[in-house]
Amino acid sequence: MDPRLVTAIEVVVGVPAALVAYIWLTERIVTLLPAKARNRVRPWLWLGPALVFLGFFLIYPTIRTILRSFQSRNPRNPEWVGLDNYQWFFTNEGARSALVNNVLWVVLLTVFTVGLGLLIAILVDRVRYESWAKSIIFLPLAISMVAAGVIWKYMYDFRPPGEQQTGTLNAAIGTVGLGPVGWLQSPKLHVTTFALIAIMVWMWTGFAMVIISAAVKGIDPELLEAARLDGAGEWQVFRRVTFPLLGPTLAVVSTTMVITSLKTFDIVYTLTNGNYDTEVIANLMIKEMFTIGDFGRASAVAVVLLLAIIPVMAFNIRQFRAQESVR
Repeated sequence: MDPRLVTAIEVVVGVPAALVAYIWLTERIVTLLPAKARNRVRPWLWLGPALVFLGFFLIYPTIRTILRSFQSRNPRNPEWVGLDNYQWFFTNEGARSALVNNVLWVVLLTVFTVGLGLLIAILVDRVRYESWAKSIIFLPLAISMVAAGVIWKYMYDFRPPGEQQTGTLNAAIGTVGLGPVGWLQSPKLHVTTFALIAIMVWMWTGFAMVIISAAVKGIDPELLEAARLDGAGEWQVFRRVTFPLLGPTLAVVSTTMVITSLKTFDIVYTLTNGNYDTEVIANLMIKEMFTIGDFGRASAVAVVLLLAIIPVMAFNIRQFRAQESVR
């Protein structure tokens, strides 16, 4: 019998069987306990497998990465080098460039996705074809990052002046007499970085729109009507009533976009691989580990990225809890 078929059968049959066996064993253990202890023990037994997987696949690698960041590049016989890897990160020109680019990603991606998402959510809230409009705008998020990179590679395609432009954007601006632009080959003024950010804005605006639109739907219409009866115009209603009520939702969406921009990797790797001054922290980490082979520096980059994301995640969790407490 084909080994692959055997493996498939083991997965299809073995996993459910193991799950049923664990549930049966868990309940048997719980029934042997005193009545007062059952309610305290049962949740931990049910969470046990998830906690084991979490510890093995998340907590343990995180601890190992932190320890590895204080060691030399040799993965087999590492030596402790203290803060040398972190010193390299904050003094190396390439690493500083990646840090600057990530700041650009954080600011521009967050501003444009949240701003456009808010604008679209407010505008389509009153149209008859709202569901169709939202579906079309949300559709790019269903595309993988790599697929989006391939699509936009052809959108940004560049040919030297005088040749026929096959890229959609260069062909379009050529119709009005403008020269072709090397969207993905121009390190000047971070043009290529802006072009890459535009792809992510195209993808994530739909996400921001859906979340913000749900919050708009949750606003009591009586509040808006009361403001209008008091003589407030539509702009005043938005600025003084709608926008303040959307504050917690906008904060959650913004922090989500900040985390997404800090972890940016796929688009950069697919289109430029960090060339033309587009390097970001995640792509730098991959290069240091798999191209250069310096596991110590790669771990230090990973830790820096982790430390940058943790405060944003903590803020995001607090915002979620605040919203839940209001409900």
